[in-house]
Amino acid sequence: MHFPMLKSLSLKSTTLFLLVILSATISFSQQSINDTLQLQAIIYQGDTIPMSVLSNIYVQSRLTNSQKEALARYNRLRNAVYVTYPYARKAGIILNDINAHLVNISDKKERKKYINSRDKELKKEFTTPITNLTVYQGKILMKLINRETSNNCYEIIKEYQGGLTARVYQTVAFFFSSNLKQPYDSKNEDLAIEKIVREVQRLYGYAEISKSQNL
Repeated sequence: MHFPMLKSLSLKSTTLFLLVILSATISFSQQSINDTLQLQAIIYQGDTIPMSVLSNIYVQSRLTNSQKEALARYNRLRNAVYVTYPYARKAGIILNDINAHLVNISDKKERKKYINSRDKELKKEFTTPITNLTVYQGKILMKLINRETSNNCYEIIKEYQGGLTARVYQTVAFFFSSNLKQPYDSKNEDLAIEKIVREVQRLYGYAEISKSQNL
């Protein structure tokens, strides 16, 4: 027994099923073709190569004992320069001004009179702050005064107070493991101090003060 209608329906169903599958395949292919993923790229020797920037990777390690000690020494020095440079700068301005005036005063009595008048100004300005400094900060201050005036503290005291007073101060400084005659070498021994001074100047807008001729 033959059933032509069933055969016809089966063929139509198969055809319809194939059309659905084909349509879905074409639709999926079109979506795949139109789907775009944007990437950074770099051209290297004529070839376009995908490129991506990786996140920063931070590597940390513990400091050695010698590195910790060096860092502690530097921080101590940096703190001392930050504390004492403003005092050294003020002292430098006053001392350089005194030097400029003394050039035109030849009479010993007049020189002494003028020095005594400015000595009161220095004491009023610096006595309290300086007495609050540590011994280490005092050493740095003496170096910075040398920097600002081109004269060491021994020469300054000797000029203003006399050689005996200068020797007394030098003896006191010796007992504190210091030296009023210590020089300032910005390119070698005191290079670290000089760099910190430049840092302070940039931070607070300090300009170099003009220096008068040496004592």
